[in-house]
Amino acid sequence: MSSFPDRAKVVIVGLGGIVGASVAHHLIENGWDDIVGIDKSGIPTDIGSTAHASDFCYATSHDLLSCWTTMYSMDFYEKMGHYARIGGLEVARVGDDARMEELKRRVDSCRAFGTNVKIISAAEAKEKFPLLEEDQIQGALWDPDAGLVIPRSQTVAGKLVDQGVAAGKLKMFANTPALELIHENGRITGVRTPRGTIMADYVVVCAGLWGRLIAELAGEDLPVMPVDHPLTFFGPYDEFAGTGLEIGRPLLRDQGNSAYLRDTGDPKTTEGGQIEWGYYYEKDVRMVHPRELLEKDQARLSPSQRDLELDDVIEPLERAIELTPILAELGFNESHSFNGLLQTTTDGGPSMGESRKLRGLWYAVAIWVKDGPGMGKLIADWMTKGRTDIDHNRIDYARFSDFQLTEDFIWGRCEETAAKIYNPPVHPREPFASGRGIRRSPFHEREKELGGYFMELGGWERAHGYAANEHLLEKFADQVPVRENEWDNRHFWRVSNAEQLEMSENCGIINLSHFHMTDIAGPDHVELMEWLCAAKIGGDANIGKGIYTHMLDDEGMVRADFTVFRMADRCRLVNGADAGPRDYQYMRRVAQDRGLDVTITDVTENYTTIGIWGPNARENLQKVVADPAALEVDNFPFAAIRQIEIAGKNVTAFRISYVGEQGWELHMAYEDGLAVWDALRSTGVIAVGVETYANSRRLEKSLRLQNADLITQYNLYEADLSRPKVKEADFRGKAKHEEYRAREHQPAMLCTLVMTENTDEKGVARYPVGTLPVMDPETGETLVDELGRRSYTTSIAYGPSIGKNIALAYLPWEYCQEGRKLQVTYFDEVYPVEVVGIGYKPLYDPQNLKPRS
Repeated sequence: MSSFPDRAKVVIVGLGGIVGASVAHHLIENGWDDIVGIDKSGIPTDIGSTAHASDFCYATSHDLLSCWTTMYSMDFYEKMGHYARIGGLEVARVGDDARMEELKRRVDSCRAFGTNVKIISAAEAKEKFPLLEEDQIQGALWDPDAGLVIPRSQTVAGKLVDQGVAAGKLKMFANTPALELIHENGRITGVRTPRGTIMADYVVVCAGLWGRLIAELAGEDLPVMPVDHPLTFFGPYDEFAGTGLEIGRPLLRDQGNSAYLRDTGDPKTTEGGQIEWGYYYEKDVRMVHPRELLEKDQARLSPSQRDLELDDVIEPLERAIELTPILAELGFNESHSFNGLLQTTTDGGPSMGESRKLRGLWYAVAIWVKDGPGMGKLIADWMTKGRTDIDHNRIDYARFSDFQLTEDFIWGRCEETAAKIYNPPVHPREPFASGRGIRRSPFHEREKELGGYFMELGGWERAHGYAANEHLLEKFADQVPVRENEWDNRHFWRVSNAEQLEMSENCGIINLSHFHMTDIAGPDHVELMEWLCAAKIGGDANIGKGIYTHMLDDEGMVRADFTVFRMADRCRLVNGADAGPRDYQYMRRVAQDRGLDVTITDVTENYTTIGIWGPNARENLQKVVADPAALEVDNFPFAAIRQIEIAGKNVTAFRISYVGEQGWELHMAYEDGLAVWDALRSTGVIAVGVETYANSRRLEKSLRLQNADLITQYNLYEADLSRPKVKEADFRGKAKHEEYRAREHQPAMLCTLVMTENTDEKGVARYPVGTLPVMDPETGETLVDELGRRSYTTSIAYGPSIGKNIALAYLPWEYCQEGRKLQVTYFDEVYPVEVVGIGYKPLYDPQNLKPRS
């Protein structure tokens, strides 16, 4: 054992788990050395979740990032000689049609993201897993790449640490907890431990179950909760005695029962001749704050490994016996069974990235074994290059607002996600029940009176449609289809399509209070925005304008989009509710790194916004403004910002449209919002739900959405959002941006597709939600561009003005021709689509579709 150092480049807190060991390994691969790893337990860990993980891997998620990290991890384990690619089943029981449909939907996602799953019959499932009762299931999903980390991820963690130590790049110290994080001037400088204090430039927290306690030392919290996970063992099971196998049959997931099952192979191997049956509580989930976890010598008495009472799981166990009767034939191994812990999070994603409070402090918490090496690579690349090769917006710790990091919010949201780890299937639009009503517009009560159908984004309650407008369904009955399929119609309100059509004939107002707003002021505020933004921000000519622009990363790829209000003394960045917090933290870090004298302030809750759009928007707005002439076209050009007065209130009017109709965004002080709303409503204009703005009309206008259509896998030219000229001033990513501009053509382009037939095999018209793979109809294969990026729908919605399902998707250059016939799958059923636009090409044009008043 080496002497305890007083200095290191990096300290990894929680080295003994698979995540900490993976971070160390990948940092070393990226050229880092002088790394010290500490752990409060042994190394590898003997009390963390890695020590009792089931260690299986499935790549069947509905998001690209999770599939990528899992596939990377499976390959990583296999290259180390520690992965059994035994395959895995996910079954749907007879009568559980919702689960069967979910399996089909997973095939769509996996086809989009590059995994090799398929639906198989009950008989095929029985053949692969003879312990199944065939008459209990109607079908299954088969993942040939699913498998088990062997002999344990705990072993892999130890091996990775030993490799780092042997290379002279890493020093390890077990039974060494972090007692204090040392910091100065907002930057991490070291870690105090019982052995001494280590000064360091970087600290990476990979403490898993105890991650929140380390974050508390930095004065912040992580939105994760450890949750009970019963692990039960039955045996002896000698089917594979003498084979030396760690596992003999494929993995089995019975997610409709929130359970899984696997054998443990040869009795002489690690787990030894048993069948493991694991369960995730759906009701009365048992969470425990890390501060309640006892120490190592009391682990079996601690909530971290609480003794398991069989009565706690008797109901799902009885159901499991129906499916796999062998459980009843084998003895229950009470001494080996226990309640392990895993982590659930407030939004399904881990907490990764740099601390919000201390520069140089990084988190990698709430990561499962199946993703450990992949997430370790992301953190190492992020720390080394400032970016990752796959967009990480959904795991970035900076994505959270302050209200999302309070204990009550964390508990409530985690309780919901814990109950849905396996079952029931989660709809792409499914709202949370907890943490609601936190942010409301000043006219929220008016929206309630209108019968608003509320969803939530960024804490804001947003009405997607209004019951008061349902009389419009009769008027537009022939343009607003009834969605017969329950899944397509779930969390959707048909009235929203009728509201859109009425707005396009007359006028409507939309609540846009969810906008995230940041003020950037100080002597260097223009310099900062010029460096960050691809569009020109500086110059007197831009004062009084709203400038739509993007932030790029060092590789010239799109990391953000927003509008900048250029004022004489500051810039106001108007952003989406979900992207805003992350961009706010990013701007603060860049300003600090460049030594700029700026003040960056989140003013989101100080202001509110109302959109007014439609052919009669000007006429109606002129009825309530103090100076109607100021709204005339010659006085108020497109993209201009002017101060106007409504109901005695000062309003910043921005002439812009995100819905394809003429009109304005009206920005005002929060306390003035109700008066302005009432004044606008007094003209007779209807309230239109945000569904029109966020989805249906957006796609009719070919408008891109950050974190969906705009991600760091693609550049501005591929998204067809580049400016005619590259500005003279330097900006982040400029060199790469110019390099892409010089190409004869881009490797891919964001295209608009329409479904040319949407009737399923049952004769029901479908209105897709979620992710659909885009395929070549001749080969049936998902399209892949020259850089290995796969084609799938980044956005999809029904456009009532067009009368078709519309999608955006990046297509390889060779497929970018208007009229090109392609295919998508939805619930594993093939539908034809046609390419109708290459790059930005609106399908909706009011001038051509109907006369304007």
